[in-house]
Amino acid sequence: MAISTKQVRRTAPRLPFRSLLRDWQLYILILVPLVFFVTFKYVPMFGAVIAFKDYNMFKGIWESPWIGFETFREIFQMQGFYLALRNTFMLNLLDLLVSFPLPIILAIMLNELRIQWFKKGAQMVLYLPHFISWVIIGGIAIQLLATNTGIVNNVLKSLKLQAIPFLTEPVFWVFTYLGIGIWQSAGWGTIIYLAALTGINRDLYEAADVDGASRLRKIWHITLPGIKPTIIILLIINIGHMASIGFDRPFVLSNPLVTDVSEVISTYVYKTGIQSARYTIATAIGLFQAVIGLIFLLSADLISRKVNDQGIW
Repeated sequence: MAISTKQVRRTAPRLPFRSLLRDWQLYILILVPLVFFVTFKYVPMFGAVIAFKDYNMFKGIWESPWIGFETFREIFQMQGFYLALRNTFMLNLLDLLVSFPLPIILAIMLNELRIQWFKKGAQMVLYLPHFISWVIIGGIAIQLLATNTGIVNNVLKSLKLQAIPFLTEPVFWVFTYLGIGIWQSAGWGTIIYLAALTGINRDLYEAADVDGASRLRKIWHITLPGIKPTIIILLIINIGHMASIGFDRPFVLSNPLVTDVSEVISTYVYKTGIQSARYTIATAIGLFQAVIGLIFLLSADLISRKVNDQGIW
């Protein structure tokens, strides 16, 4: 039986570097972020061995003596560590409950706007705080919310009202922390959901219009199910970050009067590990955070797969 030329081409083995030669520009573009991640994400992982050594900067990592898990035993005996761990979980949980749904709501609201100039202007106003440094945000917060000198409390005093201790009372500080965090990040978080909304088939909305569905009905039955996979993935990622927290936000908003609620893992590592030059302690706490975060991430992904049949992998 004769074999055609097309069949020979289909069965002929492909050269392994053919796609590399054909799309070499794309491979060069992907090489830049690849080098970045290898250099700044994977290579530093070798430094995790410091957590199991009595690290001496003059001897270096490999010449420092091994001490096994002694550093972890010391950490688990520190009262301040448990306070920082509790505050980290508390603030992250509150952020998850309050801050996570808001970008979804904002994205749906922006998607429903029909006046394009207003929509673009609203997006710009919402995105802008993300580009402001937390140091500047902390200064603005002090100028606005300080108990004795803040603009807000000065206005309240002029109206014969009692000043509100936004930054000096633990309970008020937590609400202030959450509110400022929402203002800074909620608008930027809408970008991902707006991108997901563009992938929804517009024919579904037209069919719903024909059936006489209201706007809320379309949001509930078309919009939310359309972005459900994105919501689940981002929720799993956020749960994976429950044991870790950024340094800038709690550090610039904190003060000695609210240490009981503002001291988190990142600031505790800075004070105990970096300022005191106890790099073994700092590395061990960082490794502990990474392990706990991995457990949370895998657990959330497993539960999501069991319940919704959707996950990261």
